[in-house]
Amino acid sequence: MVGKVIRLSVIVPFFNVERYAAENLASLAQNANPDMEFILVDDGSTDATSSIIAEGAAWLSGAQLIRLSRNSGLSAARNAGLAQAGGRYLSFLDGDDVAAPGHFSALVQVIERLRCDFVRTDHVQVRGRQRLLHRTSHAPRGVACPARSGIGPAGQRSSVDAPYAWAGIYHRRLLEAGLLRFDEDLRTCEDRPWIWGLHLHAHTFAVVGLHGVRYRRDISASLTQLSDERQFDFIPAFERIIHQVSADPDASILLLKALRSYCAVICHHLSQRERYPLSLQYKLQNAIVASLRRLPVEPLQITIAALDVERAVTVEKLLLEAA
Repeated sequence: MVGKVIRLSVIVPFFNVERYAAENLASLAQNANPDMEFILVDDGSTDATSSIIAEGAAWLSGAQLIRLSRNSGLSAARNAGLAQAGGRYLSFLDGDDVAAPGHFSALVQVIERLRCDFVRTDHVQVRGRQRLLHRTSHAPRGVACPARSGIGPAGQRSSVDAPYAWAGIYHRRLLEAGLLRFDEDLRTCEDRPWIWGLHLHAHTFAVVGLHGVRYRRDISASLTQLSDERQFDFIPAFERIIHQVSADPDASILLLKALRSYCAVICHHLSQRERYPLSLQYKLQNAIVASLRRLPVEPLQITIAALDVERAVTVEKLLLEAA
């Protein structure tokens, strides 16, 4: 008997999202097709999430349930789902978010029409009752382009500045090339080196105006809302990007983009430092100073010269500490 052909695998990690898991599963049901599978990954939840998704897996068409023995983080949960996925195409959704009806079918139609390696999309950010459309920056839209064109020059927002794995669809050949796996030692900011790797090593991509994902930004348990050392993983994440582009034939251009993004994220985290206990504020600043010592000097100086005054002053002060 010939096995079922899976056109799309959707990987959905869950961890302690009991308030939102049922709504997530309902949105998957509104997307279900016979040629789709939904890989539900319970990342060691300790609340009612486990029972909610277990029940959901029993009635949701195409559902598979993976249970991790302990909380291993978003990267490991996604990787576990990738290892199980059988689809020609792959996509993601986080367990506290929802997808509009027909969203995943629309993604499949777009990637098959454009015949590219991956497609990036817009999405809707949700804060309480507020809805805000977030557009992935790239032009032209709706056409296949070289993947590297999604990196763009320093000082200009581009696809790599919207590092959301769930905002798109990816051809299986990227998985087979090792480009879809996430760094499991990054507890946050795992999407940053991941999206850079795609744009550096895939062949073609496109950005389209679909906005079927509703991304919650106001959840206290969300990784973006953490106030502990896990947030500091932006430092090794960007150092991996910089290491990767330093060896690239286009390093002279790519480094300026990577360093500009890194400086912007450094300034953002320092502006939010009061959310941390004083001991962690010192640890954060010391970690940033140590990282700046490891960066290539001349490209960093060019980058600082192009920053706005406030950011330039912030980074220059840090460099004086690093000297």
